[in-house]
Amino acid sequence: MTLQSRPVIDAYLAEHHLMPYEKGILAEIVAAIAGGDAEKLNWFAGFGDSFRTILMNLYAYRKGLEFGFTDISFDKYGWFVRPQFLDYEVVKLGNSERYGEYSEIRMGRGVNGIWSYAISYSYGCEGGGSALSVYDPHFPSREAALTQALAKLKAMFAAKIGSTDTTNHKQDIILKTLKTIAAFEVSRIQLALF
Repeated sequence: MTLQSRPVIDAYLAEHHLMPYEKGILAEIVAAIAGGDAEKLNWFAGFGDSFRTILMNLYAYRKGLEFGFTDISFDKYGWFVRPQFLDYEVVKLGNSERYGEYSEIRMGRGVNGIWSYAISYSYGCEGGGSALSVYDPHFPSREAALTQALAKLKAMFAAKIGSTDTTNHKQDIILKTLKTIAAFEVSRIQLALF
């Protein structure tokens, strides 16, 4: 990127359907070009060798800042390295001894004390999930993150009770998971009392 990159950016904007954050970053780059700020343009260029890479890497970096992560590093392919959450914890729910019969909550804390969670879930054959990342929701404490994650899982599983899709929604797994969530919530209340 140089002070002469404006036509290339205009063409990129015209040719791609961009997310609002991508348009915002490109607007920042255009403002740096208009202001003749070569130092800032070099900073932007340090995030990748294409507009797509720069936009995604810079967005990842800024999302990390929301959790207090400030390091800037890239893997061998040029992608931003995912920050490692502190106090990382995994809570397994359901029958964890048999593959596909449990769900889990992964929680962690950012450097600035902000917590988040990610979930993986299995109804039997159907399921999904994601790794804990800076794109996940923000919470002021571990307890707030865990409470929200449990509520989300409970609602997801309760919605599958009585499903006629017995291939994907195994009722025994759904009921075991809901029972495990309920027991886990009771144990949290009991611990809070002491």
